[in-house]
Amino acid sequence: MAVKIEKFASEHGEITLATITNSKGASVVLSSLGAGVTAINVSDSAGNIVNVVTTYADPADFMSDGPCAGKTPGRYANRIANATFQIDGKEYRLKATNGPHHLHGGPTGFQNRIWDVCVEDDETVAFSRISPDGEEGYPGTLDTRVAYTWNDDNALTIHYTGVTDAPTILNLTNHTYFNLAGENSGDILDHELRLACSRWLPTDAGQIPTGEIASVEGTPMDFTATKAIGRDINDDFEALHIGKGYDHCFVADNWVPGRLAPIAWLRDPKTGRELTISTTQPAVQLYTANWFGGETPLNPEGRPYQNREGVALECQHFPDSPNHQNFPLTVLREGEVFDETIVFSFKA
Repeated sequence: MAVKIEKFASEHGEITLATITNSKGASVVLSSLGAGVTAINVSDSAGNIVNVVTTYADPADFMSDGPCAGKTPGRYANRIANATFQIDGKEYRLKATNGPHHLHGGPTGFQNRIWDVCVEDDETVAFSRISPDGEEGYPGTLDTRVAYTWNDDNALTIHYTGVTDAPTILNLTNHTYFNLAGENSGDILDHELRLACSRWLPTDAGQIPTGEIASVEGTPMDFTATKAIGRDINDDFEALHIGKGYDHCFVADNWVPGRLAPIAWLRDPKTGRELTISTTQPAVQLYTANWFGGETPLNPEGRPYQNREGVALECQHFPDSPNHQNFPLTVLREGEVFDETIVFSFKA
């Protein structure tokens, strides 16, 4: 295992890239901009190593990109209705970034900040930042850490921790888009997906959960048995019309807080690459990059990505959870530690 550090000057400040390479020659590239993943280079069944996540030609292009590619959105990943929530009866107003709603922590959010970097050892790089009280409207000073560990089994573990000096809300995820055929290989509609999720969250037209936790049975939302992502994506189903495809939260079966368990299995039939995703979190947002077209900076091959050329599987708490009493709690209080994990495990 080895860690290589590179630094790039940009108009946003100095960006640090950290590359962790294992004994098999597989590697991950991490960026201090958004505490994000900019490349995961793994082999296929023939031994060919390529990058299997969407990325951009310039490290600075990750700033304020529409897709939030590879980064750590926050303080609250996903949506909060009408950009408001309450803690202990007090209302807090956030910045609206998705119509009247709040998305991914606001216009700047964690994803558009340059984080501090610490190389902990030859397989772990950690990013940290202190979010001041009132940032984007959130209460409390929040100290957050995101640690990435890459090992010889081609598993990337992401460990999130956070502490606060006043009650706040926190929901962290990783927003990497996968294309297991290679990041410049076209759409992911033939990728095969299975989710350990027999329920999902219906939304209104603004993609805000209604509060219902519905069964996937008999709907295009059913991934409990492996199927191609594109098999049902164009079905005449209201939720798919709203999202222009899949952009929905799926509820983990038999979730136990703090217990790491597999939630998603993704496979590319052409290359044989497989990805297993495990998490301690209660849900996963499946997003099939339905708005990529005209939204992304240029990739390393010199072109913008098009719709559905990646798939995000964002392990997280439920969207708009602070406004639904029947959803898992996302309030973090003084003396508590936010402690969640995601693991991406690759094989071919």
